[in-house]
Amino acid sequence: MTAPQNDTQRYEAGLQVRREVLGAQHVDRSLQRLTPVNEEFQNLITRYAWGEIWTREGLPRHTRSLLTIGLMVALNRGEELKLHLRAARNNGVTREEIKEVLLQTAIYCGVPAANSAFHAAEEIFAAQDAQDTSPPPEQSA
Repeated sequence: MTAPQNDTQRYEAGLQVRREVLGAQHVDRSLQRLTPVNEEFQNLITRYAWGEIWTREGLPRHTRSLLTIGLMVALNRGEELKLHLRAARNNGVTREEIKEVLLQTAIYCGVPAANSAFHAAEEIFAAQDAQDTSPPPEQSA
């Protein structure tokens, strides 16, 4: 049975947003690793997380990025946190804004969770700096 047109459109839109946010290389690696076990899951997250939610106009991607970082800290999802820390730059999120979100999580998620998140952020920022010829722009207050 073929998927309805609306699911196809969601998938295509989701794939585009997913590439823009996470980076084409990351998404292409995920798609190259499709197996009979994970293929339906990858399709689901592309259609619904990326094609249904991240494409909505109610919040800008910048805000969605900040929310996702905070939620990954709250849920103790370290690998997803690192993924979204890297991706945040693609959405115009600054390191100062990430720092503020992580400080907020210290209060609402707990100091140990925020401590782990700060370590993850430092790791991601160092890797980004090693790849860049210039540091990412910082927003002024």
